[in-house]
Amino acid sequence: MRLKPKKRLGQNFLFDQNIQKKIISACDFSSQDIILEIGPGGGELTREIVSRVKKVYAIELDRNLYAQLKDDFQGEEKIKLFNLDILKFDLNQELKQAKGKIKIVGNIPYYISTPIIEYIIKFKDAIDCVFLTVQKEFARRIIALGGSKEFGSLSCFVQYHLKPEILFEIKKGSFFPVPKVDSSFLKLKVLMEPAVKVKDEERFFKIVRAAFNQRRKTLRNSLSGIVPGKNLERFFADSQIDKNIRPQDLSLEEFAYLSNS
Repeated sequence: MRLKPKKRLGQNFLFDQNIQKKIISACDFSSQDIILEIGPGGGELTREIVSRVKKVYAIELDRNLYAQLKDDFQGEEKIKLFNLDILKFDLNQELKQAKGKIKIVGNIPYYISTPIIEYIIKFKDAIDCVFLTVQKEFARRIIALGGSKEFGSLSCFVQYHLKPEILFEIKKGSFFPVPKVDSSFLKLKVLMEPAVKVKDEERFFKIVRAAFNQRRKTLRNSLSGIVPGKNLERFFADSQIDKNIRPQDLSLEEFAYLSNS
């Protein structure tokens, strides 16, 4: 298939066959796996996945690519194609007959990376793990720990629900058209229970968002008006944390402790 990238869809097609093989190997799919593929593009990875698993649900937004994929996989019963936006795909409804949890794989555009992560977390009860090709900077933000400059509300949100791991890097020259930055191949394992225990999840994320909305300020200043001053003072005293600490220097566990305080 001759691929014609559409800038408005943020399309960068992975053509490096060595990287394609590396991705398939890293995913380690089995004959019992049910896969949801986001953005199959020309179907190069899709063909390899179909040959290894029980069922593939492939979501392609580009109408031309979808039409070509339908022709290419005509008569193949192990794949079902959808021409729509992944964010409008009702996973629970469409896969209600699937037994067991599914796995997701995809090469996703940067502009939609965060919404797709939110989509995954929304349907996490139906998902085992996720494999995504994302921009390197985005992957580093997801895996970042407290004390690093990349650590932020996205890190906390993802790590609360999922266990992220960068499996390997992908040079930008492996894609067409060539993007401005390198990519990372990311694994997100869905956690059976949240990474930290909080009494009130809504309050926990409200505190996290408020803290990182003004990350250049000290934690005490960024949370003024959100957390009563006496509660903050007690938190600093009990945890023996510096009152002038900045949000990015706390850990996920410490944010949970603050929320529970």
